[in-house]
Amino acid sequence: MLNELLQNVKELINNKIIFITGGTGTFGHEITKIILEKYEPKKLIIFSRDEFKQYNMKQIFPEKKYKNIRYFIGDVRDYDRLLTATKDVDVLFHAAAMKQVDTVEYNPFEAIKTNIYGTENVIKASIANKIKKVIGVSTDKCVSPTNLYGATKLCLEKLIIHGNIMAGEQDTIFSVLRYGNVINSRGSVVPLFLKQKENNLFTITDPKMTRFTLTINQAINFVLNSASVMIGGEIFIPKLPSYDILQLTRVINPESEVKVIGIRPGEKIHESMFSVNDSHNIIEKEDYFVLTSDINFNKDYANYYGEKMKKQYDYNSGDNTKISDEELKKLIFIDEK
Repeated sequence: MLNELLQNVKELINNKIIFITGGTGTFGHEITKIILEKYEPKKLIIFSRDEFKQYNMKQIFPEKKYKNIRYFIGDVRDYDRLLTATKDVDVLFHAAAMKQVDTVEYNPFEAIKTNIYGTENVIKASIANKIKKVIGVSTDKCVSPTNLYGATKLCLEKLIIHGNIMAGEQDTIFSVLRYGNVINSRGSVVPLFLKQKENNLFTITDPKMTRFTLTINQAINFVLNSASVMIGGEIFIPKLPSYDILQLTRVINPESEVKVIGIRPGEKIHESMFSVNDSHNIIEKEDYFVLTSDINFNKDYANYYGEKMKKQYDYNSGDNTKISDEELKKLIFIDEK
């Protein structure tokens, strides 16, 4: 599910109108590339508030070449604009968010307006326009959050899942994708380390720190595959390897000095994909988990996905299977190209 696109993704995308909030970000670029290369959407709408990023994206995916792509300026904070922009949309991927932990901590009210109120607007517009599937993109930082970014993403998940109740008897369904750090994405430590290796000095916050990891291509495949099988109310969680911060420095440049600068506000030593408190609602599949809700959506998850697992544990990056140095190096430098 992480590395191969399932056959039923064609049914999800082909001849459908696809809408991506935050469409000019790392997620938006990659999902646009995959959709345009592999599928035939009726229309692919890139929705974001930054005209300069849209201009740059148009150089990569020009409208003259890709006749089915559209670029809409708009902000998820603006309900009226969303309501107009999402008319006739079939599938909506909600990736718009303030994501930088430090920025969110310093601008908490702005983050709440985008990540929480913006999500509320997406849900209401989706229900009003009877969008068939809405997929919220979340993060492992929402599990037992210690920073505002994680807390707003926890709210995003709760709101998206509750959208299934707000939709009532109509066919609009809502689900969430939760995954870990994407190699080389904005906000990842990898781009910083790739720059720092030239000076033979890495700055790390804590030598014990670990993180889940996956490539952006794996993330997009997981999103598309999950969206194609969702029945509403689920949170999809991939099974991922972990790395530790010293392993990362060693793989990028084993000769560099390492300087410990101290943990940042809101930063965790280890991240969790789900906590022990969630594990009683987890259904385990071969390469991913499905977290079902305590709320009754009249969905037969057991018949569709299988029975909930019996064991209870915290799925965290510290206790998790570690990626090998060779595989980590391959991910970093292939993705860098």
